[in-house]
Amino acid sequence: MPERLAETLVDLWTPLIILWITLPTCVYMAPMNQAYALTTGSPLELSRQSEELRILNRSKRGWVWNQMFVLEEFSGPEPILVGRLHTDLDPGSKKIKYILSGDGAGTIFQINDITGDIHAIKRLDREEKAEYTLTAQAVDWETNKPLEPPSEFIIKVQDINDNAPEFLNGPYHATVPEMSILGTSVTNVTATDADDPVYGNSAKLVYSILEGQPYFSIEPETAIIKTALPNMDREAKEEYLVVIQAKDMGGHSGGLSGTTTLTVTLTDVNDNPPKFAQSLYHFSVPEDVVLGTAIGRVKANDQDIGENAQSSYDIIDGDGTALFEITSDAQAQDGVIRLRKPLDFETKKSYTLKVEAANIHIDPRFSGRGPFKDTATVKIVVEDADEPPVFSSPTYLLEVHENAALNSVIGQVTARDPDSTSSPIRFSIDRHTDLERQFNINADDGKITLATPLDRELSVWHNITIIATEIRNHSQISRVPVAIKVLDVNDNAPEFAAEYEAFLCENGKPGQVIQTVSAMDKDDPKNGHYFLYSLLPEMVNNPNFTIKKNEDNSLSILAKHNGFNRQKQELYLLPIVISDSGNPPLSSTSTLTIRVCGCSNDGVVQSCNVEAYVLPIGLSMGALIAILACIILLLVIVVLFVTLRRHKNEPLIIKDDEDVRENIIRYDDEGGGEEDTEAFDIATLQNPDGINGFLPHDRRGLLRGIPENVA
Repeated sequence: MPERLAETLVDLWTPLIILWITLPTCVYMAPMNQAYALTTGSPLELSRQSEELRILNRSKRGWVWNQMFVLEEFSGPEPILVGRLHTDLDPGSKKIKYILSGDGAGTIFQINDITGDIHAIKRLDREEKAEYTLTAQAVDWETNKPLEPPSEFIIKVQDINDNAPEFLNGPYHATVPEMSILGTSVTNVTATDADDPVYGNSAKLVYSILEGQPYFSIEPETAIIKTALPNMDREAKEEYLVVIQAKDMGGHSGGLSGTTTLTVTLTDVNDNPPKFAQSLYHFSVPEDVVLGTAIGRVKANDQDIGENAQSSYDIIDGDGTALFEITSDAQAQDGVIRLRKPLDFETKKSYTLKVEAANIHIDPRFSGRGPFKDTATVKIVVEDADEPPVFSSPTYLLEVHENAALNSVIGQVTARDPDSTSSPIRFSIDRHTDLERQFNINADDGKITLATPLDRELSVWHNITIIATEIRNHSQISRVPVAIKVLDVNDNAPEFAAEYEAFLCENGKPGQVIQTVSAMDKDDPKNGHYFLYSLLPEMVNNPNFTIKKNEDNSLSILAKHNGFNRQKQELYLLPIVISDSGNPPLSSTSTLTIRVCGCSNDGVVQSCNVEAYVLPIGLSMGALIAILACIILLLVIVVLFVTLRRHKNEPLIIKDDEDVRENIIRYDDEGGGEEDTEAFDIATLQNPDGINGFLPHDRRGLLRGIPENVA
């Protein structure tokens, strides 16, 4: 009895619930449903139904039904009634059977084949499938023949709020510059809700911040996160964790919610100036430290990071600005103090510098928080060190005449010990720079003397190195280059610049220039060379030639007359005296050879040999040489021809005057005993002419051979 009562209550309340749920949709779709219920459906269905009606002799459709809805996630004790199918052809005689097919027929939806009631036998999920398309048909109970054409209808799954919002891309990370103004946008987040966004408020989301206040705020509908406090300082706190909630049902009570996290990192801006860790730095450095050596480091700390913390270092004041420099180390972010010039403990023992560190990248928005620089004082103490000797000059230049006497003093170098102890100094010559040992030096006073004679014409410069060594500490040495220039003296007489040979034409004219000569002098006078030319005193009145000095310091030789004849005299020798302008002057005599030649009318030399006169007229030297070569070639051909003919006619027999014993022919045949002795006649061997000049043969017709010991 209780079970029947419960069943009755379910049957009564289920249609009311369905009617309440589907009322808005039914009202919205009333015109469509009405058309659907009263007509036969779509044009395609009308066509199909007309054909079936023609077969079944039906005149109109007899279905009466509406679009059906069912709630998702319904989990009652009994299958939920979705709707009822009924046709006006059913007189209630139970001769009609209802058949259901399509999506979920038999598995999700079940029909009472008598009453047409459709029940959902499984719990439905709209997010998996929002609607089902099924087909209903009324058939005869007994014959199963269709009474009506099949009709298609839809069962829609009605949404309920069964899905909480989700942040699919969380957790989130965002950055915002420090010191940003109020309301600066940071980022935005997005949540999704699987419920139906059209029906009800199941998918209407509202965002809020659960953690992260009062630093950040969020727009409830757009989920844009903004800064809620101005001037947040990265150096105070760099990272913030914000918990964001998304709630459906418009944020009302009973809605489902989801959360995610947002990590906000403040990025750095240059809002802090550099600051030295101490106001005074102390460094000490030996006086002999190498130039460029790092003496010490100073550092100005900056709370900013990256390029905002980069600083440049400079020396802005102090008594050592010329001796020291400071460079910026970008990696360590500090300043390196280095030595620029040598230090001398005996001259100055300490220095004071004022250094400055200034930011490289200044943000004008925060210039009012400056100045973005700081200063510090650096004191540098110079320590005494055992230094090597110091020469009075970094280089020396000495001059000496090439005729200077041996052991004469050329010059002197001096050096001192810069230390307070002032050790004595010894001098020496680096013999690698004076391999020929041309110079010596006094070890005590540094005087350089000449050890071997000098010749400027061989070498003008001599470069040697002088070594200064402390007597108390031989490891302390210094070197200095000494350049010695050899000065010229007039010790070379001038001479012809080349081997000259002049040619004089027989048809030359008086006063014609035969040859122009120049002179050279190995010496190098300060004012340059100036030569004087003259003939020997005994040839001043030379009847054939005269000389003329030119402006370019050269000399021209001229013929005094014409009519020179090479048959009378082929060669002339003209001695010329050349003097320089030295003090005292030097001179030498050079002889010019003048050859008389035959020339053409325009003065071109053709021949300078006397034998040229006996040559046939009209034949040149080249033509004669060619003729002579042809004659020699013909003679060679004739000799070769005769020789070949002689060899061809030479007889093969041995001549009388030849000794036959000298023409022994050797064979490898063994001796034949008595046959050999009988085969030859010794007398015939001694007389090669033999019988008619031919050698005898043995009875077999073969020459046996002659023993080697035949005399």
